[in-house]
Amino acid sequence: MRVLLVEDDPGIADVLEYSLKAAGHEVVKTAQGKPAVRMASSADFVVLDIGLPDMDGFDVCRAIRKSSDVPVLFLTSRTEEIDRVVGLELGADDYMAKPFSTRELAARIKAISRRAAARPAVPGLVLDRDAFSAGIDGRPLGLSRTEFDLLACLAAQPGRVFTREQILDQAWRDGGCVTDRTVDAHIKSLRKKLSPSDCIETVRGVGYRFQP
Repeated sequence: MRVLLVEDDPGIADVLEYSLKAAGHEVVKTAQGKPAVRMASSADFVVLDIGLPDMDGFDVCRAIRKSSDVPVLFLTSRTEEIDRVVGLELGADDYMAKPFSTRELAARIKAISRRAAARPAVPGLVLDRDAFSAGIDGRPLGLSRTEFDLLACLAAQPGRVFTREQILDQAWRDGGCVTDRTVDAHIKSLRKKLSPSDCIETVRGVGYRFQP
Protein backbone atom coordinates (compact mmCIF):
# COMPACT_ATOMS: atom_id res chain seq x y z
CA MET A 1 0.00 0.00 0.00
CA ARG A 2 1.27 3.48 -0.87
CA VAL A 3 1.26 5.70 2.24
CA LEU A 4 1.59 9.47 1.97
CA LEU A 5 3.34 10.76 5.10
CA VAL A 6 2.82 14.46 5.79
CA GLU A 7 5.13 15.42 8.68
CA ASP A 8 7.42 18.46 9.09
CA ASP A 9 9.55 17.09 11.95
CA PRO A 10 12.46 15.23 10.26
CA GLY A 11 13.10 12.97 13.26
CA ILE A 12 9.48 11.85 13.55
CA ALA A 13 9.22 11.49 9.77
CA ASP A 14 12.24 9.17 9.72
CA VAL A 15 10.82 6.98 12.50
CA LEU A 16 7.45 6.79 10.77
CA GLU A 17 8.99 6.01 7.40
CA TYR A 18 11.06 3.18 8.89
CA SER A 19 8.10 1.62 10.76
CA LEU A 20 5.74 1.92 7.78
CA LYS A 21 8.26 0.32 5.43
CA ALA A 22 8.86 -2.44 7.98
CA ALA A 23 5.10 -3.10 7.85
CA GLY A 24 5.36 -3.59 4.09
CA HIS A 25 4.16 -0.20 2.87
CA GLU A 26 5.60 2.06 0.20
CA VAL A 27 6.15 5.52 1.70
CA VAL A 28 6.22 8.94 0.05
CA LYS A 29 6.94 11.98 2.23
CA THR A 30 6.35 15.69 2.26
CA ALA A 31 6.77 18.28 5.00
CA GLN A 32 4.22 20.71 3.57
CA GLY A 33 0.48 20.76 3.06
CA LYS A 34 0.12 22.11 -0.47
CA PRO A 35 2.16 19.32 -2.09
CA ALA A 36 0.25 16.83 0.11
CA VAL A 37 -3.06 17.84 -1.46
CA ARG A 38 -1.67 17.09 -4.92
CA MET A 39 0.06 13.87 -3.87
CA ALA A 40 -3.01 12.44 -2.10
CA SER A 41 -4.61 11.53 -5.43
CA SER A 42 -2.00 8.82 -6.00
CA ALA A 43 -1.87 7.52 -2.41
CA ASP A 44 -3.72 4.63 -0.79
CA PHE A 45 -3.48 6.12 2.72
CA VAL A 46 -2.55 9.49 4.24
CA VAL A 47 -0.89 10.03 7.64
CA LEU A 48 -1.28 13.74 8.29
CA ASP A 49 0.12 16.18 10.87
CA ILE A 50 -1.85 19.32 11.72
CA GLY A 51 0.95 21.78 12.44
CA LEU A 52 2.52 22.23 9.00
CA PRO A 53 4.65 25.22 7.94
CA ASP A 54 2.65 26.32 4.91
CA MET A 55 -0.91 25.11 5.48
CA ASP A 56 -2.97 23.90 8.44
CA GLY A 57 -3.50 20.13 8.42
CA PHE A 58 -7.24 20.62 8.82
CA ASP A 59 -7.26 22.62 5.58
CA VAL A 60 -5.23 19.88 3.91
CA CYS A 61 -7.81 17.28 4.91
CA ARG A 62 -10.65 19.53 3.75
CA ALA A 63 -8.97 19.98 0.35
CA ILE A 64 -8.29 16.24 -0.03
CA ARG A 65 -11.92 15.41 0.75
CA LYS A 66 -13.12 17.61 -2.12
CA SER A 67 -11.77 15.09 -4.63
CA SER A 68 -10.80 11.88 -2.83
CA ASP A 69 -12.06 9.30 -0.33
CA VAL A 70 -8.51 8.12 0.46
CA PRO A 71 -8.28 7.12 4.16
CA VAL A 72 -6.77 9.90 6.31
CA LEU A 73 -5.33 9.49 9.81
CA PHE A 74 -4.31 12.58 11.78
CA LEU A 75 -1.10 12.08 13.77
CA THR A 76 -0.47 15.21 15.80
CA SER A 77 0.66 16.70 19.10
CA ARG A 78 -2.70 18.43 19.52
CA THR A 79 -4.54 16.48 22.19
CA GLU A 80 -7.57 18.67 22.87
CA GLU A 81 -10.97 17.04 22.35
CA ILE A 82 -12.10 19.88 20.08
CA ASP A 83 -9.19 19.16 17.70
CA ARG A 84 -10.18 15.48 17.48
CA VAL A 85 -13.80 16.43 16.84
CA VAL A 86 -12.87 18.92 14.12
CA GLY A 87 -10.55 16.42 12.43
CA LEU A 88 -13.17 13.70 12.34
CA GLU A 89 -15.89 16.06 11.19
CA LEU A 90 -13.68 17.13 8.28
CA GLY A 91 -13.68 13.53 7.08
CA ALA A 92 -10.60 11.99 8.71
CA ASP A 93 -10.90 8.29 9.46
CA ASP A 94 -8.95 8.38 12.72
CA TYR A 95 -6.98 10.66 15.05
CA MET A 96 -3.85 9.76 17.03
CA ALA A 97 -1.94 11.97 19.44
CA LYS A 98 1.83 12.18 19.83
CA PRO A 99 3.74 10.53 21.43
CA PHE A 100 2.53 7.40 19.71
CA SER A 101 3.17 3.69 19.41
CA THR A 102 4.37 2.58 15.97
CA ARG A 103 2.66 -0.78 16.55
CA GLU A 104 -0.66 0.90 17.30
CA LEU A 105 -0.27 3.13 14.24
CA ALA A 106 0.34 0.09 12.00
CA ALA A 107 -2.69 -1.66 13.51
CA ARG A 108 -4.92 1.36 12.97
CA ILE A 109 -3.79 1.74 9.36
CA LYS A 110 -4.57 -1.91 8.76
CA ALA A 111 -8.02 -1.65 10.35
CA ILE A 112 -8.94 1.56 8.52
CA SER A 113 -7.78 0.13 5.19
CA ARG A 114 -9.87 -2.98 5.75
CA ARG A 115 -12.96 -0.87 6.49
CA ALA A 116 -12.27 1.35 3.49
CA ALA A 117 -12.05 -1.66 1.21
CA ALA A 118 -15.45 -2.80 2.45
CA ARG A 119 -17.23 0.49 1.88
CA PRO A 120 -20.18 0.10 -0.49
CA ALA A 121 -19.05 2.26 -3.41
CA VAL A 122 -22.33 1.59 -5.22
CA PRO A 123 -25.72 1.03 -3.62
CA GLY A 124 -26.10 -2.59 -2.61
CA LEU A 125 -22.43 -3.53 -2.97
CA VAL A 126 -20.98 -5.34 0.05
CA LEU A 127 -17.36 -6.46 0.39
CA ASP A 128 -16.35 -8.70 3.31
CA ARG A 129 -12.57 -8.55 3.53
CA ASP A 130 -12.32 -11.22 6.23
CA ALA A 131 -14.36 -13.76 4.26
CA PHE A 132 -13.20 -12.60 0.81
CA SER A 133 -16.83 -12.55 -0.30
CA ALA A 134 -18.78 -9.95 -2.23
CA GLY A 135 -22.39 -9.39 -3.15
CA ILE A 136 -24.58 -6.81 -4.82
CA ASP A 137 -28.24 -6.27 -3.99
CA GLY A 138 -28.14 -9.46 -1.94
CA ARG A 139 -26.80 -11.50 -4.86
CA PRO A 140 -23.46 -13.29 -4.23
CA LEU A 141 -20.92 -12.45 -6.92
CA GLY A 142 -18.85 -15.63 -6.58
CA LEU A 143 -15.51 -13.89 -7.02
CA SER A 144 -12.12 -15.54 -7.01
CA ARG A 145 -9.55 -14.23 -4.52
CA THR A 146 -7.87 -12.19 -7.26
CA GLU A 147 -11.18 -10.78 -8.50
CA PHE A 148 -12.08 -9.81 -4.94
CA ASP A 149 -8.76 -8.02 -4.42
CA LEU A 150 -9.17 -6.30 -7.77
CA LEU A 151 -12.68 -5.08 -6.94
CA ALA A 152 -11.64 -4.00 -3.43
CA CYS A 153 -8.73 -2.01 -4.88
CA LEU A 154 -10.90 -0.10 -7.35
CA ALA A 155 -13.96 0.34 -5.12
CA ALA A 156 -12.00 1.70 -2.15
CA GLN A 157 -11.33 4.94 -4.06
CA PRO A 158 -14.17 5.66 -6.49
CA GLY A 159 -13.16 8.01 -9.29
CA ARG A 160 -9.43 7.40 -8.94
CA VAL A 161 -7.72 6.08 -12.06
CA PHE A 162 -5.50 3.06 -11.38
CA THR A 163 -2.83 2.12 -13.90
CA ARG A 164 -2.44 -1.55 -14.73
CA GLU A 165 0.86 -1.55 -12.83
CA GLN A 166 -0.83 -0.22 -9.69
CA ILE A 167 -3.58 -2.83 -10.00
CA LEU A 168 -0.99 -5.58 -10.35
CA ASP A 169 0.69 -4.38 -7.14
CA GLN A 170 -2.64 -4.39 -5.26
CA ALA A 171 -4.34 -7.53 -6.54
CA TRP A 172 -1.38 -9.78 -7.36
CA ARG A 173 0.68 -9.34 -4.22
CA ASP A 174 2.19 -12.81 -4.44
CA GLY A 175 3.81 -11.98 -7.77
CA GLY A 176 3.98 -14.68 -10.41
CA CYS A 177 3.86 -14.42 -14.17
CA VAL A 178 1.29 -11.70 -14.80
CA THR A 179 1.02 -9.02 -17.48
CA ASP A 180 -1.22 -6.13 -18.45
CA ARG A 181 -3.33 -8.61 -20.41
CA THR A 182 -3.88 -10.55 -17.18
CA VAL A 183 -5.43 -7.43 -15.65
CA ASP A 184 -7.62 -6.87 -18.72
CA ALA A 185 -8.86 -10.48 -18.64
CA HIS A 186 -9.81 -10.28 -14.96
CA ILE A 187 -11.52 -6.91 -15.48
CA LYS A 188 -13.60 -8.50 -18.27
CA SER A 189 -14.59 -11.39 -15.98
CA LEU A 190 -15.37 -9.03 -13.11
CA ARG A 191 -17.59 -6.85 -15.31
CA LYS A 192 -19.65 -9.89 -16.28
CA LYS A 193 -20.21 -10.79 -12.65
CA LEU A 194 -21.14 -7.20 -11.72
CA SER A 195 -23.56 -6.88 -14.64
CA PRO A 196 -25.93 -5.10 -15.09
CA SER A 197 -24.01 -2.60 -12.94
CA ASP A 198 -21.54 -0.95 -15.33
CA CYS A 199 -19.27 0.59 -12.70
CA ILE A 200 -15.76 -0.19 -13.98
CA GLU A 201 -14.69 2.33 -16.60
CA THR A 202 -11.76 1.99 -18.99
CA VAL A 203 -9.55 5.09 -19.18
CA ARG A 204 -7.91 4.67 -22.56
CA GLY A 205 -4.13 4.57 -22.44
CA VAL A 206 -4.04 4.72 -18.63
CA GLY A 207 -6.03 2.01 -16.83
CA TYR A 208 -9.33 1.64 -14.99
CA ARG A 209 -11.47 3.45 -12.46
CA PHE A 210 -14.55 2.65 -10.41
CA GLN A 211 -17.47 4.97 -11.10
CA PRO A 212 -20.43 4.61 -8.71
